[in-house]
Amino acid sequence: MGDMDPHIFAVAEEAYKQMARDEKNQSIIVSGESGAGKTVSAKYAMRYFATVGGSASDTNIEEKVLASSPIMEAIGNAKTTRNDNSSRFGKYIQIGFDKRYHIIGANMRTYLLEKSRVVFQADGERNYHIFYQLCAAASLPEFKELALTCAEDFFYTSQGGDTRIEGINDAEDFEKTRQAFTLLGVRESHQTSIFKIIASILHLGNVEIQAERDGDSCSVSPQDAHLNDFCRLLGVEHSQMVHWLCHRKLVTTSETYVKTMSPQQVANARSALAKHIYAQLFGWIVEHVNKALHTALKQHSFIGVLDIYGFETFEVNSFEQFCINYANEKLQQQFNSHVFKLEQEEYMKEQIPWTLIDFYDNQPCIDLIEAKLGILDLLDEECKVPKGTDQNWAQKLYDRHSGSQHFQKPRMSNTAFIVVHFADKVEYLSDGFLEKNRDTVYEEQINILKASKFPLVADLFHDDKDSIPAASTSGKGSSSKINIRSARPPLKASNKEHKKTVGHQFRTSLHLLMETLNATTPHYVRCIKPNDEKLPFHFDPKRAVQQLRACGVLETIRISAAGYPSRWAYHDFFNRYRVLVKKRELANTDKKAICRSVLENLIKDPDKFQFGRTKIFFRAGQVAYLEKLRADKFRAATIMIQKTVRGWLQKVKYRRLKAATLTLQRFCRGHLARRLAEQLRRTRAAVMFQKQYRMRRTRVAYQRARRAAVVIQAFTRGMLVRRSYRQVLMEHKATVLQKHVRGWMARRRFGRLRGAAIVIQCAFRMLKAKQELKALKIEARSAEHLKRLNVGMENKVVQLQRKIDDQNKEFRTLSEQLSAVTSTHTMEVEKLKKELARYQQGHSGDSSPRLQEVVESLRAELQRAHSERKILEDTHTKEKDELKKQVAVLEQENALLKDEKEQLNNQILCQVKGKCKVLDFSFRSSENLMKRELEEERSRYQNLVKEYSRLEQRYDNLRDEMSIIKARRAQTPGHRRNPSNQSSLESDSNYPSISTSEVGDTEDALQQVEDIGLEKAAMDMTVFLKLQKRVRELEQERKKLQVQLEKREQQDGRKVQVRNADLAYNSLKRQELESENKKLKNDLNELRKAVADQATQNNSTHGSPDSYHLLLNQLKLANEELEVRKEEVLILRTQIVSADQRRLAGKSTVTIRQPPARLVRGEKHVDQEDAIEAYHGVCQTNRVPTEDWGYLNEDGELGLAYQGLKQVARLLEAQLQAQSREHEEEVEGLKGQVEALKEELDKQQQTFCQTLLLSPEAQVEFGVQQEISRLTNENLVSDIAHRIALWKDLKELVEKLEKNEKKLKKQLKIYMKKVQDLEGKARERERGRGIDQLNRQVTVQRKEKDFQGMLEYHKEDEALLIRNLVTELKPQTLAGTVPCLPAYVLYMCIRHADYVNDDLKVHSLLTSTINGIKKVLKKHNEDFEMTSFWLSNTCRLLHCLKQYSGDEGFMTQNTPKQNEHCLKNFDLTEYRQVLSDLSIQIYQQLIKIAEGVLQPMIVSAMLENESIQGLSGVKPTGYRKRSSSMVDGDNSYCLEAVIRQMTSFHTVMRDQGLDPEIILQVFKQLFYMINAVTLNNLLLRKDVCSWSTGMQLRYNISQLEEWLRGRNLHQSGAVQTMEPLIQAAQLLQLKKKTPEDAEAICSLCTSLSTQQIVKILNLYTPLNEFEERVTVAFIRTIQAQLQERNDPQQLLLDSKHMFPVLFPFNPSSLTMDSIHIPAYLNLEFLSEV
Repeated sequence: MGDMDPHIFAVAEEAYKQMARDEKNQSIIVSGESGAGKTVSAKYAMRYFATVGGSASDTNIEEKVLASSPIMEAIGNAKTTRNDNSSRFGKYIQIGFDKRYHIIGANMRTYLLEKSRVVFQADGERNYHIFYQLCAAASLPEFKELALTCAEDFFYTSQGGDTRIEGINDAEDFEKTRQAFTLLGVRESHQTSIFKIIASILHLGNVEIQAERDGDSCSVSPQDAHLNDFCRLLGVEHSQMVHWLCHRKLVTTSETYVKTMSPQQVANARSALAKHIYAQLFGWIVEHVNKALHTALKQHSFIGVLDIYGFETFEVNSFEQFCINYANEKLQQQFNSHVFKLEQEEYMKEQIPWTLIDFYDNQPCIDLIEAKLGILDLLDEECKVPKGTDQNWAQKLYDRHSGSQHFQKPRMSNTAFIVVHFADKVEYLSDGFLEKNRDTVYEEQINILKASKFPLVADLFHDDKDSIPAASTSGKGSSSKINIRSARPPLKASNKEHKKTVGHQFRTSLHLLMETLNATTPHYVRCIKPNDEKLPFHFDPKRAVQQLRACGVLETIRISAAGYPSRWAYHDFFNRYRVLVKKRELANTDKKAICRSVLENLIKDPDKFQFGRTKIFFRAGQVAYLEKLRADKFRAATIMIQKTVRGWLQKVKYRRLKAATLTLQRFCRGHLARRLAEQLRRTRAAVMFQKQYRMRRTRVAYQRARRAAVVIQAFTRGMLVRRSYRQVLMEHKATVLQKHVRGWMARRRFGRLRGAAIVIQCAFRMLKAKQELKALKIEARSAEHLKRLNVGMENKVVQLQRKIDDQNKEFRTLSEQLSAVTSTHTMEVEKLKKELARYQQGHSGDSSPRLQEVVESLRAELQRAHSERKILEDTHTKEKDELKKQVAVLEQENALLKDEKEQLNNQILCQVKGKCKVLDFSFRSSENLMKRELEEERSRYQNLVKEYSRLEQRYDNLRDEMSIIKARRAQTPGHRRNPSNQSSLESDSNYPSISTSEVGDTEDALQQVEDIGLEKAAMDMTVFLKLQKRVRELEQERKKLQVQLEKREQQDGRKVQVRNADLAYNSLKRQELESENKKLKNDLNELRKAVADQATQNNSTHGSPDSYHLLLNQLKLANEELEVRKEEVLILRTQIVSADQRRLAGKSTVTIRQPPARLVRGEKHVDQEDAIEAYHGVCQTNRVPTEDWGYLNEDGELGLAYQGLKQVARLLEAQLQAQSREHEEEVEGLKGQVEALKEELDKQQQTFCQTLLLSPEAQVEFGVQQEISRLTNENLVSDIAHRIALWKDLKELVEKLEKNEKKLKKQLKIYMKKVQDLEGKARERERGRGIDQLNRQVTVQRKEKDFQGMLEYHKEDEALLIRNLVTELKPQTLAGTVPCLPAYVLYMCIRHADYVNDDLKVHSLLTSTINGIKKVLKKHNEDFEMTSFWLSNTCRLLHCLKQYSGDEGFMTQNTPKQNEHCLKNFDLTEYRQVLSDLSIQIYQQLIKIAEGVLQPMIVSAMLENESIQGLSGVKPTGYRKRSSSMVDGDNSYCLEAVIRQMTSFHTVMRDQGLDPEIILQVFKQLFYMINAVTLNNLLLRKDVCSWSTGMQLRYNISQLEEWLRGRNLHQSGAVQTMEPLIQAAQLLQLKKKTPEDAEAICSLCTSLSTQQIVKILNLYTPLNEFEERVTVAFIRTIQAQLQERNDPQQLLLDSKHMFPVLFPFNPSSLTMDSIHIPAYLNLEFLSEV
């Protein structure tokens, strides 16, 4: 861009490049006449820097820098006769950059605001733009209170004539100004105050001053509308302002006088006040702009843009033009010094023959202005004279400087003087110089403004920087005083004491500016004005040449033409143009001689260059000629390379085409041959298909008939055998149950004893380990230990490498031996298989007929056996006789079937194990898949939460614009506006209402739409409904996945263990019984409440007799309910018994098919177990194929089968008898239960009759005792397996009932005393003293109430509660109290609102709390302690809403007292989701803050800082240091600093009560960030890829791991996130030569991708000459071995990646009634319930 025509971007690019290359501060000085385009050029330069050097963070500082321009133009620019947008002040903007040359902030300094323009404008000029912009926007509804009209109606804006500028829309510019204010962070309230102050200045100019008759005094009408508006807008007292506008105070040594002023003095005082107000407002705006652009980061360098007023000359030139031209003289001197003097000094220093060129030096003119007794000194001296005048000062100038060549006196005037500037002669009129230099404002008027009721107005005039209240400097002087004020605080001065004048302040600030410019590298932009008529496309050559001569451009061109603009150092010239040197000339070691010979050969004219002492100087165009020769040289070499490469490519292309042609021919011929073979194969296959289909059709018909017969036989035989065998199986199950129960009891006792012993051992070992650890830590901290660790480290590494090589050699030899052994073994196995096949073929043909006969005989015997079994079932005696005959046959069969049974059992066991393994593997894989999907869904959901927070922020930004639109439409009649607090509350809250009912939600939504307006509601609800719909879909998907996972687990549980169904069935019945008990408890509580209420009413009205009737009715109803419950219990018991019988029957059929290994486990009843095994053998033979029946009749096992069947028959008989006895016992037990129930009914009738005779108190107590006994007996009726668990529940119930009984007794005592009091009142009314004493006793009884854990507050105190507990609460104030105290207090308030059933109160409190937390976090978005504090409180409030929600899943760990604190009326599930989303947002903000603190430390601490002493001497040499990270001093960090920072984070989170699970996730995220940043820097930096860096990393990672273990954070998974960095450190230390080393690297670096491994190997740098670089062949070997990996195609890790966060449920052990609220929280309006 620098080779193009002159452009502002080219200058900005050169400044930016020099800053980055030379690391020096730069300045761009934009100069020129007024109207030449300086301001626009400065804006474009800043726009270039904002685009190229955009901020690296999300602060958008470059947008704020650009946004400052519209504001400064509005308040500091005005229309003049030469320029429609002339800057009436000067500004110097410093744009700060960090080490990466990104914009981090900016600062603005301003100079000499032209305050006189506020009260006076010449013809054809305007006041500052902001006045006209505000008048153009006066019709907006929010500006109605300003009482503004058009600009022509105000004196301060109409003096110049035309108030409009062609092509400029003031209303649109005003909108841009307001947007810029908003972008820079100026609040709406401050903007409104700024506009009020500007409008008040306009009203002040229209105040009418009425002269009195004497002419020496005047007055202002109190009814003046403009004065009223002025006082109202500034918030000052009207009467005082009326008085002090026309009077002034004179203070003498003895008295104080109040003097009237003439109309001219009042007008001057009014103008001075207006100028002072505007100047103070201008300074305040500049200060706030600088605050918005300020940054806390350290500034590395800056580029300054100076946009200062150009040289001005008007018909009437005053004090402002004098200061402007003085500043231009200083800038021109700086330009001369930089361009002319430095250029000629360079030639003289290099001893180049040079003729000095005379140029204009304006130092005498500057001395005339600022030297001792110069113009400014004489002006200040005249200001100190009590009665100094402008004429006296002009006369002093004539007397003092009449002999100066730069000072002249006009011929026709005694009050003007002429200064000969560098650009032109300018005549200045001395009138007004002294007044403007003094800048006086009366103290009384300032005091009135200081007492304003508006804070901003009062702050403008309470200026700590200037202690003199009687006078104020200009706006530019006040803003510049930030940099030039004295270090000593100024004393309070009176009116008579002098202050620094405007000229003195301007001179001081100008000197500071010149020092800043001289300390930087300047770049000049000369703006040339084309014409003086402000016409487009019109160029005046004479004016352009005049400006060029005035700027010194002609002298610059003359120097460039006569001098040597291009210069090269000898070294740089040699490196650049060594390609032009011949090879024989390179043998010379003197580079200067080589450069001389080259130039003499290439450039024949010796006048075109000169040789200096250190540089070579060239005339214009010679460097371009050398570049052309160099480019020609390179072009010739490039053509030669291209020629060779293109020839090679054509050869390769021809060979490829030839090979492709041959391949195509081969494939075509093969295709034709294969198609012919395919046709022949299809013909043969069709014939085969026909044959096979006909055969299969016949075979299927036959198999269908055979299968039907086999199925009928199998079911018939199975039914007969199961019916006779059920008793044996039941008895065996009872034995197994007894065995397992006894074993479980023994194991439990042994486990308890072993656990106690282990606890003792662990405690003792832990004590010893702590002692050893303490000693090791002390030793590890010593310097000797570190020295011992470092000694011989390299030798150890070499020894380990050699040991690995030896082990690899042994492994190769052993693998070769193993392969030889396996080959011999396979050969032997194949030989044995062949011999076995031959043997089976030889013996198969002989035994087939005999086997057929045996099969037929065995089938006949089985049929006889089944018929005998049927007869045995009909009658017991017949079964006995038939079993004796059948046993003889079955014994033979059983003996033959034993072997087959064992084989089948083994096969079944193998199949079951295989299936179990397959099912287990599939279940685990599906479970892992579901977990991964759930994790991904959670991360997506949290990203949606982050997006929702961003949209919410965008909604806050758009809300202001919507309020403007709403206000515009609010002018229509009939519009109803809501209260401001309600609208803001509802607009800030996007949360659902309480889920009490669907109708309530709909009504609330409609009411909300009516309240906030249709447009706003539509905008809020659309965004909210979309997000809520997405959240519900995600929640439903999560629930579906969880249900599927539970179903999988249940299915797998059923396959593994069948008894789970029984347990589920029993638990379901138990839950039903418990629900019935709960219903009865609720009825009992309602009964108590009804008795108590009725007793109270009866005691107060009719007395005690009615309570007896009420109690009698309630007891009758309870007795009827008791009878109904008993009948339901009996029905349930019968259903349970029948269901258990059916279930056991089905379970026995299933259990028979299980392998016998599950049944044969005991040591007793050996006969029964043998019989069971025999039965299983019979059942298994029914499924054996007919081909294997030849092995049944071997070894004479039929006799053993006969004996076994005998035992089976005996067992069946015994079991039938036992079953009949059990049935009789069960019938007797049921009869006993019926009789017991009858007796219980009789007892209850008797107790009911007895209760009628008792007193009311005794009736209630007796009823409670009876209810306890009834519930206890009813619970005892339930199943025996659940008695232990139910006993615990009953115990807790008894405790609750005892507590309730005590409370009821207390209440009854109080009621009885009330009854006695009422009776005593009726009998003895005249005895008032006794009644008073009784009343006092009752009052003492009432105070015995316990705190219920609820806090009550009034609706109007809700805002105060949120302010004291949320928005203004600091974490430090709660040190030493219960952690998460605000969460507990908020829940107690919610619980009281739930207790009184006030859904609006709950909704309002939760919404205000959430909005308050968001505001606090937005305000403290960089405060880690505040963010951690509200994360812990939000999580605790979420846990409280879960713990006390009434959901049984969250109440498992609650105490009975905590269960009493549960919510009763409302379901806050949706608010729990909102709080969970808020917790996610706070967690993400916490991580962002912690990462912002740690990230600058990581590279220096992990890679650059020397943690291990002695490694610095072995770092790689030959590389330059990196300036970005290897800087010593403040920017370098050690590992201890990182550990200290993380320790502080951990301490803050732990002290504030944050859940340990969340703390683990925080440090897992931080350690991942450390890993990502360190590894990315390692992959991008060659100077740290060495063996010593690997040692350093290993040591640093071990320190971090030790810190994790010391804080008990090693379970967080943080170490796993550091795995890539650990492997990278190991990779730097491994040997990298042989293929074995490559295999070791591939097996070790599993967490690193292929690109990362190859990158580290390419960057690896040897430590010394004894170590070699990694060869290319070794890297290719690594790439070949890693080809199968599916690594991601990215080199660097994503350091911004964030793991999804989980908030596990963590119930609190505290009860609400035990929490104490400190007094310093100022929550006195909360009352305990």
